[in-house]
Amino acid sequence: MKIKECMCNETVFAKPETTVEDVAKQMKDNHVGCIPVCDNNKKIVGLVTDRDVVLRCIACNKDAKTVPVSEIMTTKLYTAGPDEDIENATEKMCDGNVKRIPIVEPNGCLRGMLTISDLSASPLCSTETVGYIVEEICGCNSKNKNAE
Repeated sequence: MKIKECMCNETVFAKPETTVEDVAKQMKDNHVGCIPVCDNNKKIVGLVTDRDVVLRCIACNKDAKTVPVSEIMTTKLYTAGPDEDIENATEKMCDGNVKRIPIVEPNGCLRGMLTISDLSASPLCSTETVGYIVEEICGCNSKNKNAE
């Protein structure tokens, strides 16, 4: 199965100069916990999660009304292409310990997002695959349990 078969194609994004407050409103309005950050050519340069807003802005006493998302965004990105096999994307999610990854074209432009929710809603993705990803991301696999 290819990523494009279950990814979300309608993805809102912000620009690096967008304020944290405006991105938080985008998250609220679109019922998402993550907003990709793109340059003027729609090339992805970062991601802002609800966790980034809390830990890198609010908890650091920054003013969400004036701070640009470029100051708090995550820049180490795990991305995939729409024509890659879904197994490649799930492997990247597990390796990066992330619940969502941007889907980009070969030129680096944002095409959409792939989330655990997308995978669980897809009739093409097995329950076992989704369960495995969740276990890997949250550290619930037997390897981690034995290490404690």
